[in-house]
Amino acid sequence: MQRVAVSALRTATLRRAREETMKTATLGRTGIVTPANGFGALPIQRVDDETAVSILRNAWEGGMTFFDTARAYSDSEHKLGLAFGNWGKPDPADPNGWRGPKREEISIATKTMAKTPDKFWDDLETSLAQLKTDYVDIYQFHNPAQCYRPGDGTGMYEAMLEAKAQGKIRFISVTAHRIGVAEEEVASGLYDTMQYPLNYLSTQRELDLLQKCIDADMGFLGMKGMSGGLISNSRAMMAYVANLDNYVPIWGIQRQSELDEWLSYMHDTPEMTPEIEEFIERERTELQGDFCRACGYCMPCPVGIKINQCARISLMLRRAPSASWLTDEWQTEMAKIDDCLNCGQCSAKCPYELDTPRLLRDNYADYKRVLAGETKVD
Repeated sequence: MQRVAVSALRTATLRRAREETMKTATLGRTGIVTPANGFGALPIQRVDDETAVSILRNAWEGGMTFFDTARAYSDSEHKLGLAFGNWGKPDPADPNGWRGPKREEISIATKTMAKTPDKFWDDLETSLAQLKTDYVDIYQFHNPAQCYRPGDGTGMYEAMLEAKAQGKIRFISVTAHRIGVAEEEVASGLYDTMQYPLNYLSTQRELDLLQKCIDADMGFLGMKGMSGGLISNSRAMMAYVANLDNYVPIWGIQRQSELDEWLSYMHDTPEMTPEIEEFIERERTELQGDFCRACGYCMPCPVGIKINQCARISLMLRRAPSASWLTDEWQTEMAKIDDCLNCGQCSAKCPYELDTPRLLRDNYADYKRVLAGETKVD
C-alpha cells in the first residue's frame, strides 16, 4: 500500500498548532498528560487503510496524543499500527519517509469484551500485535455487566494484574454505559480510569460521576461527546468540556473535515459565553430524557430492525436534513418495526434502561405522520 504523504507545508502548519496547544488534562493517578482533545478510532474502521493512516497521522501532527480503540472495533487497531507502528523511525512505505511519534509520545487505550481469562489473553496479544507495540497504556474492560474484583471467581481482575506485572499494560481501566455499574467501579478503587458517556445533555448523576473520579484520583475519558450525532454544534460542546477538569473527551473521527474541526480548537479553544449557555439550555430542554443514544448494545434485533437509528428517528428528522431519513431505504427499515416480536431483548440489553419497544412504536407513528404530511419537519 502506498501511503499519502503529509505535505511539508501542512506538516509545518500542524506542528505550529502543536506549539499553540489547548489546555491539557492529567488523567488522575496515571499521570498521563494529554491535550483535552482525544481521537476516537471507532469510525476509522469504515474507511480504507490509506485514508485512515492519513487521518491518524494528521491528528498526531495537529497535536492529538491520546488515541482510543478497541478489539471490538474490527480493524481499527490494525490501522493505528499502520499509522504509528514504526515508532519514530522513517516509514519505508511513505515516499517522504514520514517519521511519526516515538512510542512514549502518545497514549493508547484499547479494550477487551472478554468474559474469561483465556479470551482476555487472546484479545490482549491480538491487540498488541495489531497495534505493533509491546504495551498498551490504558487497558479497559469493555462495558462489563459487573464490577470485576480480585477473588470474585471470574479471574478477570487477576488477568489484568498479571498483564500489568508482565509490562503489557500500564493501567487497569474500565468503560461503562450503566451508571450504577460505573459508580460501583469508581467506588471500588480498583481502576485507574473510567470511560463513560458525558456531554452537555448528561444528568446530574452522570456529572457527579466525574466528580467522584476526581475525588478518587481516577482519570475520566468522555465518550459519546456528540451523543451519537444528536449534538451538532461542536463549538458549544468544546466550550462545555473545556471547563471540566480531569477529563479528556474522545471524539469519533472518520473524515479529514471532522478532524480539522477538532484540531481548530487546539489553538482557538471556545470559551463559554452567554450565547453558548443559552444554546445549551435550549438543547437540554429539547433532548434530555427518554432518547436513544445510538450506542448499539441492543443489537442485533431478531427481525433485523436497526434499533439504534429507528428508535430515535423523530429526533433525526428534526436535527438533520429530513430528506435523508425519508428515503425508500429508510421507509423500508422503519416498516420492519411492524414485525417487532416484543421479545424484550433490546430493553434487557439497553444500558440506559429504556423501554425500547415503546420508543420504536412512538418513533414509527411519528414517522408515518411526517410521511403523510400531517406533521411538518424542515
